[in-house]
Amino acid sequence: QVTLVESGGGSVQAGGSLRLSCAASGGTFMRLSVGWFRQLPGKEREFVAALTRIGSNVYSPAYADSVKGRFTISRHNAENTLWLEMNNLKPEDTAVYYCAATESGKIRIGENAYWGQGTRVTVSS
Repeated sequence: QVTLVESGGGSVQAGGSLRLSCAASGGTFMRLSVGWFRQLPGKEREFVAALTRIGSNVYSPAYADSVKGRFTISRHNAENTLWLEMNNLKPEDTAVYYCAATESGKIRIGENAYWGQGTRVTVSS
């Protein structure tokens, strides 16, 4: 059982930056593929970014087209932590952001994933 706790959400003006953190406990973090998802108001949860485990301490990054070039996902295995650096934020990035982790599934679709409780990001124009 893996427990994930997000932090770092808040309110920011368009063009600003935020850094989300996700602290993991209860599992072997380095063996997990991890990712970030978001749920915009009135919409389904959607994929944002992921680091898919492809080997021992080797991870392949992936991003949704809408955030490519603006968001960066990273992790620190020794600290059991995942981050999402968000730059040049836009009002359409306003959402609740969730971190997710899986050992056996496809992280980009949240298969067999553990989920955090979410952290809200509000971007004003």
